[in-house]
This record gives sequence, C-alpha cells and structure tokens, in this order.
Amino acid sequence: MRDVIPAPYDERSDSRVSHPLSSLVGPLRYACQRDFAQLSTVRDLRGLLERALAGASGVDAQALSVLRAALPHVDAPLIERRKAALRRIVSALQLSGLVLPPELARVAQEGAPSAGPPPPAREAPAHEGVPRWKAAEPAPLLSRGTAPVPPAPRPAAKPPPASAPKPAEPKKPAAAKKRKRAAGAEESRAEAKLLSIAPRSGPLSTPLKTLGKRLGPRLLGALDKKGLRRVGDILFLLPRCYEDRRKLKTIAELEPGGRGVTVGLVKTADYVSGRNGKRYFKAVVADRSGSIAATYFHAGPWLKNRFTVGKRLVLSGEVRASLSGREMAHPEIEPAEDLESSSVHFNRIVPIYPGFERGDQRSFREVASRVSENYAQHIEEPLPEALRKRLGLVALPEALRSIHFPPDTAHLEALDAHQSPSHRRLAFDELFFLQLGMGLKRQNVKTEQGIAFNVSPERVDRARGALPFALTGAQARVVEELAQDMARPEPMNRLVQGDVGSGKTAVAVVASLLALQDGYQVAVMAPTEILAEQHERSFRKLLEPLGFRVGLVSAAGTAKHKREVREALAQGEIHLAVGTHALIQGGVAFERLGLAVIDEQHRFGVLQRHTLMSKGPTPDVLVMTATPIPRTLAMTLYGDLDVSIIDELPPGRTPVATRVFNEQQRARVYESVGAEIAKGHQAYIVYPLVEESEKLDLEDATRGAEKLQQVFPQARVGLLHGRMKAEEKDAVMEAFREQRIHILVCTTVVEVGVDVPNASVMVVEAAERFGLSQLHQLRGRVGRGAAISFCYLVASLARSWESSERLAVMEQSSDGFIIAEKDLEIRGPGEFLGTRQSGLPELAVANLARDGDLLSLAQAEARRILERDAHLQAPEHQGLVKALEERWEGRLALARVG
Repeated sequence: MRDVIPAPYDERSDSRVSHPLSSLVGPLRYACQRDFAQLSTVRDLRGLLERALAGASGVDAQALSVLRAALPHVDAPLIERRKAALRRIVSALQLSGLVLPPELARVAQEGAPSAGPPPPAREAPAHEGVPRWKAAEPAPLLSRGTAPVPPAPRPAAKPPPASAPKPAEPKKPAAAKKRKRAAGAEESRAEAKLLSIAPRSGPLSTPLKTLGKRLGPRLLGALDKKGLRRVGDILFLLPRCYEDRRKLKTIAELEPGGRGVTVGLVKTADYVSGRNGKRYFKAVVADRSGSIAATYFHAGPWLKNRFTVGKRLVLSGEVRASLSGREMAHPEIEPAEDLESSSVHFNRIVPIYPGFERGDQRSFREVASRVSENYAQHIEEPLPEALRKRLGLVALPEALRSIHFPPDTAHLEALDAHQSPSHRRLAFDELFFLQLGMGLKRQNVKTEQGIAFNVSPERVDRARGALPFALTGAQARVVEELAQDMARPEPMNRLVQGDVGSGKTAVAVVASLLALQDGYQVAVMAPTEILAEQHERSFRKLLEPLGFRVGLVSAAGTAKHKREVREALAQGEIHLAVGTHALIQGGVAFERLGLAVIDEQHRFGVLQRHTLMSKGPTPDVLVMTATPIPRTLAMTLYGDLDVSIIDELPPGRTPVATRVFNEQQRARVYESVGAEIAKGHQAYIVYPLVEESEKLDLEDATRGAEKLQQVFPQARVGLLHGRMKAEEKDAVMEAFREQRIHILVCTTVVEVGVDVPNASVMVVEAAERFGLSQLHQLRGRVGRGAAISFCYLVASLARSWESSERLAVMEQSSDGFIIAEKDLEIRGPGEFLGTRQSGLPELAVANLARDGDLLSLAQAEARRILERDAHLQAPEHQGLVKALEERWEGRLALARVG
C-alpha cells in the first residue's frame, strides 16, 4: 500500500489552481490512469475527498450533490463500484467548472453525473415489483395473469483473472495476498456448488476418464481437483453466466467493461516486457474499424503459433481500456473459418462456467456439450407428470440441456439472472423437495403419541392470572394457539416469533403454568448465563407464590450445590428448571418432563434440541425467537413447525431514535451520552471484541472501559463480557440494575433478554461489523422504560457500501421483520443465521431473498401431495421417494425440530 497520495497536478497557466477543488486533480489523475490500474494502491482517497468538500465554498450545487452522493462508494469492496464512483466524481468536477487534464476529461466522458450514487450490484428483493422468476417467461399457473416483464439484468460475474499478476501492479504484502487467495478460494467454492440431484447409479455415474482421448490428463486433473469425476457431475455444474456470440461486433463497437466477440487479422504477435520487467505475450488484431490487443501472462511458446501474422481470428472475452486502446486479457481465440461451422463456441449463446480460467473454459465447454447431448436423456423425471403440466414446468432433461446450451430464442438477461424457465424448473425442484422432506418430518411428529394436557378455560384463566398485567391481543391469540396444541395427544412443535420487547416470556409463563398445573415439569433453555439467570428470577417471582419451585441448572457454583439441584430435579422437587447447555448434560434428568421451552433457538444446534427433548418421553416443544426471521427463511428452516407471530408491542414501549455516526463524530455521541447520564439514566456501550487483537484494528471493550472512565470521570463505568466468571457477571449486572453503574461497557453478551428499564442510550462501536438483526437486538436493550431512548451506531469511515446500506436501514426502520428481510437480502441465509445450519441441503439455484412466491408454491404442492398420500406409497410418487433419498442423504432425521 502507498502511504502518500501524489501531489495535485498543477500548471500555473491553468485555471484549476484557483478552483476550490483543484487539490483533487492530482490524486484523481493518479487513481484513474491506465484504466484505474493503481486504484488499489491509493490510501485514504475518501478522506482526501471529504476534506476538500468540507472547504468547497462557491461550488455549483448540482456538482456538490453528485460528489456527496458518490463519496461513500469510493472505498467500496467491489472494484467496479469504486471505478463507477470515481467516474461520477470526475464528471462532477468538470460540471463544477474545473478544467481537467485530457486523461481525466476522458474519464469524465465515461461517467456522466447523475443525482444519486452508483446503482447497487445486488439484485432487487422479490417484494419490489414483479418477482424475477415470474418475469422471465411466466408459466400458466405461475404468471397469475401478469404480463411478462423483462428481468433486470444482473451484472455478469467476471471470469477469474490470470494467475500471474498484471505487469503494472505493485507487489502486495504477503498478508494481503493471503487474504486475497482465501477470498478467491471461497468464491470459487461458492460458485462451483453442485446441484444435489445427481444420481449415484446408472449412466450418469460413468467416470469421466472413460469418455475418450479428448479429455487429456491436464483437463482430467483440473476436473478432479474440483470434485468433478463423473458424467453427472458435469451435467449438474451450472454455468454462472453467458456470452452472446450470435452476432459479431466490429472492434470499434466493443465497449470496455463488457464482453464481446469480434473478428480481425493478426497484425503483430510477440513477447514484450512489462513495466516490472516480466515478459508477457501480446498480439494486435485489427479490422477496418480499429485494433485491439490480446494479452496473455505466463503463456507458453505454443501461443505464438496460434497468432500467425496475417491469420484471421475470432476473439471473445472481456474488453477493457488501456493506454494504447482496447484490450482483451486471455481471450478465447478460434480460426475465423470455424464461424461457418456449428461450433459449440460461436454463433450461439455460450455458457461460462464457474472456477475455470479463460483458457480452460473452451475445453470444459466441449466436455459439457458432449455430456448434455449424450447423457441428459438418462435423467429420471422425479416430478409427477400431472404436477409438472399443471405448473407448466420444463421437463428436467430438457431444462438441463437448455441451461448448458440455450436455444437462440432464449433471453440472455433471464439466463444471466438465473431466471430462465429452465433455471426456474431447477429452483422449484430444490424448494419443492426441501418442503416435501420437511412435510414428512412434520407428519412424523404429528403421528407420535404425546401428552394431552388439560387446558380447560379455568386453567387457562388461572395461568393468565399469574401475570401482573393483561396480555396484548397478539399475546392472547398466541396463548390460545398454544393451548389448542397442548390439548392434542400428539407433541406440540410450535415456533413463536416476536420482535424485541413483544412479550414472548409472558407467553412462555402461561404455557409453563398449563403444564405445571397438570403435574408435569418444564425445562427452559437459554443461550447465555445472563439470560438464564434473568429468566430464573422472572419465573421464580411469578411461580413460587403459586407453590411451584424454580431451579437454575448451571455450570457455575460448587459441586455440592450442582449435585443438590440435579437430585431435586430428578426427584420432581424442582418443577421448572432454567439453564443453558447445562440442561442437556448427561447427569441432568427429569422425573416427568412435559414441556421444553427453547429461547433464542438460533443459538442452539439441531442435536442440542434433540437432546433436550429426549429428557422426557415426548414433551411438547415451544421454540421462541426475538430475531424476526423472514417468511421465506422461516418456511425453509421451520417447515415442520407451526408458527405463531406476536406482532404487537405492549403499551409503554417508547420508540428508539437511531443515528449513524463516523469515528470522527464520536465526541457528539459522548455529549449525548453525558446528557442522558445527567438526567439519571444509564447507557450501554457495546464493543465487538473483549481484548485487544492484533488481527483486527478495533478498540476492544477492556481498553474502551478505561478510556470512558476518563471521558466521564463523574460516572461509574462497568465492564461485562462473556469471558468473565458467572459470579462476576452477576455482580456487574446487579450493580447496573440497581443504578450503581451508570455506563456498562460490554460485548454482545447483552444482545438478548437483558432488561434494565432505566437504560436509555445504546452505543455500538464498529457497528459496520454487526449484522442487521444483531444490531436490532442490541437496540432492543433500550426503550424499555418511559424515557425517550437513543441508539448511536459508530462506524468506520472506511466502511463498505454494503455496510453503509445496512446501517441506513437501521436509521429508517424499527420493524424487526422489515429489517430481517433486508438482512437476508444483503447477507444471504448462511450469514444471516450466524452459523451454517446442519441438517438441510444447500440451495444452488433458488434464492430465498428473491424466490418467495416460488417457495410458497413449492410448499403448497408438497403439502397437497402429502395430504393425499402421507407415506408416498402411490406408484406415481416413487420418483419423489428416490429423489428425496438422494438429495437428503439420510439428513431427514436431523431436520428442524423444536
């Protein structure tokens, strides 16, 4: 990295010297030269721009608006987004009257200013307008009468770069290279995700090495490294994007930044030296409209033989601008005479496969062509014919053939967005079999013998009467649903979702009392010691006056105390046990467990929930979460659960005003915190780390507490984190509740459940490092009293565009479900959940943030089949059984349960 930005470009005869923004010319000229080749070496460009704008008086208002809108994106993680932002900034400078050097003027022409920031590279969520899977070429049932709308094109993913660095690129530090390699490997793994439907027997299991001599040892070795060893593996590795090679362009028509196909004569071809002294191969190909350079790094001597001077060649690849004009790096080449033949590489829409260098694309495409033509017909159609025809779905063999080599009539935009009819068929398959598996699990639970609790109106009224307040309408509705479930002879398996502060604990108290009144025990499992202790206090306060004993099963305490608690629980003397993972340890037993309540379910794994359920014969299960889960994700994760939603907050909850600040504005945040402390209120200040880390340049909680004590000398500052002993955490929380601590510096240990009504300020440091749902949980720790409350998110100036988008959502919305939908859209299901959830097949084609309507349809069709044929015994359903076994591979037993 360069620590110094070059001095501004300055010619005394030029008018730019007196312009308020003239200091930006030099750095921008350096960052933009040679098609932004050195952009990654420039440090603190955003800071320089911000300082220049701060003193830009008398500059055109429209130009300033464009500059400020583009500013947050100059340090975006995606290089193309950064380039787009700089183009807008340069064009805005020209608009402001600043005279630019010729090379910057050319950049300005590429990026005419507009009123907003560069458009996001992310797809729009499904709820914004017509869902993309509908828009491609709607099938009769799926279109629901809507007119086809061309899908918005998704920016095509770029082919992997050449293994050698660009000649002009400075040497990077080893750590940066290592991070880049790791990121590239992760991206390659994500891209090369195989569909989980390849049969494990029959013709598709044929080893690739038996296909003949055309698969040389080099290609076979490359395929083997990617786990592609059978014919079926090739068929089920889907293209990541497509190139339209149906029409040749002249060289002048090729646009930098896009892909193109052109034909021309080879003018020169030889090895040349780069600026770093390394040699690379460069050929110049020309037609009547102009010329283009084809460059290859670390190319062998064979390449020069393919670029014979005077030979007419076809070039295809990504076009970029260079100092000498247009350029293609590692293009595919083909003799021009092959244009007239039925080549798999030209005169058609051509697939681009994930994880292959451009040089290997051609070889792999030929293999994919042979496999799709000769083996696709061997795929068994798993869907019943009646279902497929009713929904207008493409047959599976045809869908796979068309995905690999689309017909000329296909829409390129729909293919690139993975929303063609063939892609839609595969996405429906993924979602349908997922829902079918979950539906079978749901039925198995419903057929087990459970406990039919006595939930007479008198008992329900008595349970509700134990609460010191009246239930909201939403709470009362959920209690009624729970009572109906508990009255049935099969086990209850219900998920209760509710936003922060919606009163889920009150609902759990009522359900617990229904079980306790019938002589059964209750287990309440929480994710943290702090939350478990808080639950234990709440339940004891409400239940012990009614004669029910509440106990805390914890890993903390003396061996004697822990043994006494376990013995009392096993003998039935403790009626309701609260604990963390300690509840599922081997030495913990219940005399008569009837109800298991699992709070913040996403913190526990599937096996942990199974273990708790095994503590009783077939207890009812109540799963609760204060992390609102988007509808599509809930349908996928909890298809075997009945779902209740508490969508109403109790009276007295005050709104929380949320604002985002950068690091340089922290003094304003501290001023607001001090004002609240002066009013007698308290504050949380959350850090992402406990102790200083060499790997992350973040201020840790321990040092933060020391600094804050100096900033607020009149206040008492406390420290709370997960590494403290249970007794220490108890003491700190008790002091905070009793207002003996005014500012609590903590980690995310306070994320869930902690309830201190007098706390009115939440400050989150390094907020860009948290997920949206996690930030919403943290914000929920304040606003629990009568005072107006505040949440301040302090983020790095160098945060990414994606982080800025997340934090803006927090300012705009306090609805947890809206926030969760946005979080899913931005981060995807895996990151949204925090950890990879075991037990479910991964999705390779379907997109939960986009395909909500398709998921609803898949669930409805799966349940319709199971209602008619609960065990899939009908002859027309045998294909479904086989497909389920192959896709789930025994994981069905670990599907989501309470």
